[in-house]
Amino acid sequence: MRKRILKMRWNQRVGKGILAVFCALAVIMPPAWLMAWSEHPLITYPVLAAMPGVADARAVRVESIDAFLGAEGQKIEKLLAEEEAWAKQNLAWYPPLPESLLFKASGSPGDLRERFCRAIRINPRVKFPLYLQLLPGNPPAERPALRPADISFLGDISDWEKTRFVSLKEGESVRPLDVAVSASDEPDLLGLDIGLFEDNATDFGKRYGFGLQPFGNPNLEYGSQAPFHMGFYHESDIMYFFAGFLKKCLPEARIHLYKGLARLAFESGHPYWGWRFTGLGLHYLADLAQPYHATALPGVSTAYALWINTIDMAGIHGPKADAIQLVSNRHTALEKFAQIYLQRAYQKGKSANPLLAALGSAADGTPYDDGVPRNVVSRMAHDKAEQTDKILEGAMPKKFVSDPGFELGTSAERRQIVERAVAEKGPAAIDRLTLLLRELLTPFATQGRGYVRAVLKANR
Repeated sequence: MRKRILKMRWNQRVGKGILAVFCALAVIMPPAWLMAWSEHPLITYPVLAAMPGVADARAVRVESIDAFLGAEGQKIEKLLAEEEAWAKQNLAWYPPLPESLLFKASGSPGDLRERFCRAIRINPRVKFPLYLQLLPGNPPAERPALRPADISFLGDISDWEKTRFVSLKEGESVRPLDVAVSASDEPDLLGLDIGLFEDNATDFGKRYGFGLQPFGNPNLEYGSQAPFHMGFYHESDIMYFFAGFLKKCLPEARIHLYKGLARLAFESGHPYWGWRFTGLGLHYLADLAQPYHATALPGVSTAYALWINTIDMAGIHGPKADAIQLVSNRHTALEKFAQIYLQRAYQKGKSANPLLAALGSAADGTPYDDGVPRNVVSRMAHDKAEQTDKILEGAMPKKFVSDPGFELGTSAERRQIVERAVAEKGPAAIDRLTLLLRELLTPFATQGRGYVRAVLKANR
């Protein structure tokens, strides 16, 4: 009996230790962690541009969200009911939609878009503007230019300060490739998943039924989107036992929802929204290819997490704070390097860049199914997390990835990350980092095309 009591007490102490470390992660998680890749079109374009049936698809007519919803209300009502049933059956941690939010085609036309936003539980401030996001080096044609603030309600849109946007008019023709590529950035840019939890200080968050935000800082603007863009599906059993909130990830629900909406739009004669919803789904699939979105603390073992928490409880706080800061900086370094490297690749000419060429020529995988996001894309990212952490430590400037007293996410120095890596580590560092990006993004290239084929196949 005494041994059993001592064992129970030890397990409780172990559990509290793990939980405390991950609670710190849940509260301190910086905004930089919450975007897997800045400017998703930079990685979506080469994937889709190499697909027959996408790159050469006929131009489609631009249509407002209100026109689509007004024309297909009955079908959308049926589809969303089916999506709800699928999520309840297939996603163990899915919080059911409150009945008061069910989409009804018979409602008032005046609040159709808002009712749709609430039924799929996205931020109702999203207006789904008609626009295109241009790749670096692309001429703006003759369309009117837009600022990021013309498109997004978000307060911090600094990641798009150099991105060019142009306006579209309802009824004009546009390339499907451009529509899908632009839409792949919308979950971040338009703020679809901002403020959806009960503790996010929004009226709709209190009504949506998602409960309290399981991780990510609920007081930060981008912090509230974390559970929709991260998939911690492959942590150890001991982590899940004591930190079960890590399971409460929802990207699979978004990926499946937008696949269903895309199919419906194509089937009912609204190809503009078919391509746009397809792009939305691709965003979440790409997020799961980022190791820092598939693993809670890359480079930090369970044993080390327990140790730093133990000494933290004894009053030695530095090691735990340092570990979290280093993971944050390395996440930021990977994301910022990818963004700057790819921006320059487009400016110099797409065809000459080895990473863009690799994404365009990635081999096809098995046909897409609904287990791919968790079992393939997230699994591969999780398996590469430790390797990614080590490569970043060896190839990035020491100050950026090994100095816990430095905050890379808010430093202007992050914009010189390529030059600083070359200066400190030599040109070979860029080759190592580029090869790393190729390994991380190839599963998205392969499975992303499978996702698109799964949408289009249903409409042939």
